[in-house]
Amino acid sequence: MRVIAGSARRLQLKTLEGIETRPTTDRIKETLFNMLSPYVYDCVFLDLFAGSGGIGIEALSRGAMEAVFVEKNPRAMQCVKDNLSHTHLERKGMTMTMDVMTALYKLEGEKKFDYIFMDPPYGQELERRVLTYLSGSELLAPEGVIIVETAKDTDFAYAEELGFTIIKNKVYKTNKHVFFEPTGRKGIC
Repeated sequence: MRVIAGSARRLQLKTLEGIETRPTTDRIKETLFNMLSPYVYDCVFLDLFAGSGGIGIEALSRGAMEAVFVEKNPRAMQCVKDNLSHTHLERKGMTMTMDVMTALYKLEGEKKFDYIFMDPPYGQELERRVLTYLSGSELLAPEGVIIVETAKDTDFAYAEELGFTIIKNKVYKTNKHVFFEPTGRKGIC
């Protein structure tokens, strides 16, 4: 796994051994950031279920002003910290070693995010819990977008009742990226 573009381009990132995390492949990460690239510069990025931090670090490398990394596994969070240090992006990264729901609660009223990215463990409906929380939250900036990386068969039929519209759905071989914005807002990507 490596940083694709920006100030840390081509630097290799550490990942956790085993199956505890599923790092986003370079090809999928590149596709994601090709869609986001016009909007990432100077944004504030939230990387939930951060794993080794590859997505948030990619955002920082491409000019994001700040990224917050949330990961409850201390070993994975050490990976995030090591990767931030290795890429010289540690001053722009904030780490929170805790459960995602606790972190969201703690961030409430403190920050607003242009992008909220999550890649939760598949099949546990954690994305639904986070989207439910975000539906009544002030964490998403006025023009912000929520991106969920999830299994290809994950159903988001409930999104509309939470007040979200799916603005993009990019399907890969085994997973997909689903982009959400609050219903009634003009799309930006």
